[in-house]
Amino acid sequence: MKAIIHRDNGDPDVLQLVDRDLPAPGPGEVRVRIAVSGINPTDWKARSGATGPQRFPEVTPHLDGAGTIDAVGDGVDQSRAGQRVWLFLAAAGRPTGTAAEFTVVPADRAVPLPEEAGFDVGASLGVPALTAHRVLTVAEDGPRRLRPGALDGKVVLVAGGAGAVGHAVIQLARWAGATVISTVSGPEKARLATAAGAHHVINYREGDPAADIREIAPDGVDVVAEVALGANLALDMAVLRTRGTVSAYGNEGDRPVELDVMRSMVLNARFQFVVLYTVGSDPLAAAVEDVTAAVRGGALPVGEEHGLPLVRFPLDRTADAHRAVERGAVGKVLVDVTP
Repeated sequence: MKAIIHRDNGDPDVLQLVDRDLPAPGPGEVRVRIAVSGINPTDWKARSGATGPQRFPEVTPHLDGAGTIDAVGDGVDQSRAGQRVWLFLAAAGRPTGTAAEFTVVPADRAVPLPEEAGFDVGASLGVPALTAHRVLTVAEDGPRRLRPGALDGKVVLVAGGAGAVGHAVIQLARWAGATVISTVSGPEKARLATAAGAHHVINYREGDPAADIREIAPDGVDVVAEVALGANLALDMAVLRTRGTVSAYGNEGDRPVELDVMRSMVLNARFQFVVLYTVGSDPLAAAVEDVTAAVRGGALPVGEEHGLPLVRFPLDRTADAHRAVERGAVGKVLVDVTP
């Protein structure tokens, strides 16, 4: 089979296309013929060494993807062979991600893909959708599970609604019944956030965004989905309701976080930091179930018309795909692996 590998950390040029033997699934594992591999910022950060040194002599990158199970290991239901699946955390703690024609993963990381969804949708779930679920289910007064109606009466503010996680937060929040406000940096990203389903879109570079948000939500917002905590914290605190939650899954720009402790205390504010690797098995399993239900309900489409443009590369150009993600490509970067 063809696979992308790197033997050391470094820039995208460390990625190589190689021939490798077909892997065999061990007990509790499945082998998946990958159709589409999805790339997230965490993938290039792992490759570059930004999140720590490489743990294995050789790594095939990428956490997310979609394809078809073609073999199962001992202890796995034989009927799963032939099943279309979406994969998550494929390369987490393992050397075998989805940037290959075949990969082996624990059976529970290969989730049945509803018939309504194509492989592009499947490869775009994983990190973005599971992170979005966690962001929306950590509030003190909020639900732990998502379904239609779970967020009725709630107001969710999504910073960076044109990004992959922001896009998934908009879609899941709207599916669950929330009023969704998104802040963006310009007209093109406003168009994408609107296409994703945001009820209100505000350019944070113009006018008085806090006043604009308060006009929509006079009592404040219940949950802030935050991708740039240091840059946006003042705005977040200006619009957060009492006992509201700021769910931070990133700090784009690496601006220092300056917390107004008294303001936070008066609001009884909650700050929740989100990363999938350490979220725990129960919240992760719940997120997988709810995200799959949302896909089945048609709530997580992708593509330009749905607010998440797809930027595609063939497997032999995976290095270029990594460069695109590093440079901030708008939309979801996908690698086409097999037809």
